[in-house]
This record gives sequence, C-alpha cells and structure tokens, in this order.
Amino acid sequence: MKVTFLGSGTSTGVPVIGCKCRVCSSSDPRNNRLRQSVFVENRGVSILVDATIDFRQQALRFAMERIDAILVTHPHADHVLGLDETRIFNYRQKMSIPIYGTKETLAGIKRSLWYSFEDGIQRGGGLPELELHEIEGEFSVGGQTVIPLDGKHGEQSVTGFRLDDFAYLTDYKTVPESTYEKLKGAKVLVVNALRESPRHSTHFTVGEALEVVERVSPEKAYLVHLGHEVDYEELNAKLPEGVEPAYDGLILDI
Repeated sequence: MKVTFLGSGTSTGVPVIGCKCRVCSSSDPRNNRLRQSVFVENRGVSILVDATIDFRQQALRFAMERIDAILVTHPHADHVLGLDETRIFNYRQKMSIPIYGTKETLAGIKRSLWYSFEDGIQRGGGLPELELHEIEGEFSVGGQTVIPLDGKHGEQSVTGFRLDDFAYLTDYKTVPESTYEKLKGAKVLVVNALRESPRHSTHFTVGEALEVVERVSPEKAYLVHLGHEVDYEELNAKLPEGVEPAYDGLILDI
C-alpha cells in the first residue's frame, strides 16, 4: 500500500494569509502545508480521502491520473470543496466517481455542490458526476476493505477510515471505545494534532493526539492537520520514538 500525504495543514493552510509569523515565513518546505488529505493506492485501486480546497494543486503536484473512489471524513469546506475539481477525472475515466460518507456528510456535500444534484441544471460536461454512497458499516472499494471509524469533531460527527494496517483520523476531538476496538492491530496511525497549546474545542492538541497513539500502540504514527503554531523541526525533536509530524509529499510504503 502506498499512501501519499497531499496536504498536512489545517483549514487555513500554512502559511496563513497575511501572517508573518516564523512558521509562515519559514524556508523549510515541511512548514508549507496545503489542506489535509491523503491518496491511497493499493492492489490497483486509487482512493482519495477528502477533496480539499487545494485539490487541483495537489493533483497536479503529485501527478494523479485516476480516482476510483473518494472517502469523505466530514462536510466542512476544507475537506469537500475540491470535489468540483474531480470532474476532469469523470471526463478522462468516462464514469462517475463513487463518494462514500455518512448520511450527515453526504447531506452537506449536496448542500455545498447543489448544482451537481438538482434537476434542471444544464450539465454540458462542466459539472462533477458524483455517485453518493451512504456508509452503514464496513464496505469494499474495488476489493479493498474499508472500515469506518466513528468520532466527534467537537459536537459534529467525523469519520476516520482503516484500510488494512493503515488507520486515518483527522479533525477528531473524541475517539469512542467502539473506534478504539476497530483500531486494534493497526501498524500505521495518522491522527490530527492542531498545535501544542492552548486546547481547542474541536481538534486534538499534540498532547491529546499522543494519548491516542499510546492507546492504539501502532508501529508508526504521523501527526497531521497541523497549524501555523507548529514548526516541523521543533515538534519532531519533542516527539517520542515512532511518532513524527507528517508533511506535504510524504510517501509511506506500508
């Protein structure tokens, strides 16, 4: 399994517009973060997890040629507005793209991209063709088993995903016991860590993310959805063995 981190940043991206802080002004490319997303390639199947506002840039940067399915964690703008850019894949693959999400997530997508779902809208090749599939438990994409991982993003529901030994959690604030059960045995864990402090109402801090890592005990863990308060080198030096910050362009071979 090949996992490419298309983006590792929080909803503002890094640098933040108009900000001159030391991280936003950093020359370290690992401090330059597009919005959070990963691309998983396994057994001939290509799966995008979230289509960010930066998706066009990400697809060009990493030479994406095909998308067989898109898994959506939740319907916030930084995770779904890139769905409009997937229409070029409809054209090239000559098919609609299946989108998997909870009932709440799919409803949010239909509100944000209303023009793709309402009757009477002239299509003309300029609209994404999205085939919505409601998640109701474990499912398969081209033979790849996907296990949904329930969580809370503040008061809102969020969905992580496990694919074989790879588990992916972003925008979490609470991990229920049922999800910890499904995370048992995962070798690689990705989990969000907005900043070290102060605490945030809807996102894990670094310390909270490390508590999840300790509980799951994977062979390797990566912190994502990082804000501009986080300098890559400084954070990396503080983390325990087996845990690293992710960065845009990081590729895992699992």
